[in-house]
Amino acid sequence: MSEPNIVLARVDNRLVHGQVGIVWTAASGTNLLLVANDHAAKDELQQSLMAATAESSGVGIRFWTLQKTMDTIHKAAPRQLIFLIVQTPNDALLLVKGGVPITSLNVGNMHYSDGKEQLSNKVFVDEKDKEDFRALISLGVEVYLQELPNDKKVNVKELLS
Repeated sequence: MSEPNIVLARVDNRLVHGQVGIVWTAASGTNLLLVANDHAAKDELQQSLMAATAESSGVGIRFWTLQKTMDTIHKAAPRQLIFLIVQTPNDALLLVKGGVPITSLNVGNMHYSDGKEQLSNKVFVDEKDKEDFRALISLGVEVYLQELPNDKKVNVKELLS
């Protein structure tokens, strides 16, 4: 099995939307959006909306469950420049523990809900999220906040100290 060419991995609870599908795709030079999300892998309406964004950017898009991602990503062709998008830090952690070679993780958007504290304008976390970030960091993954490509990266490790 070969090493997949994961150019960018991102946590974004909205998955694929204009900012991800257009701005980040162009900035990273990727040619394939891979949405690793159990719900989206089964939701045809959600897929069609996200696929329209990918199409407008001229890139391919796949919707896989977390398990299919773990089982299949190593079969990716070298020409596939993958932008991997997950919805939660826990999804990213499960993928890393399942052998998906994520070395760095961009955290772009995690909405507020009760019990969450603010890490940035767009990122709110609870204790489980912080636990998952710490686990990713302990596994050697660089975890950073960065809403847009031109924004400064903010190391999550420093925010959790």
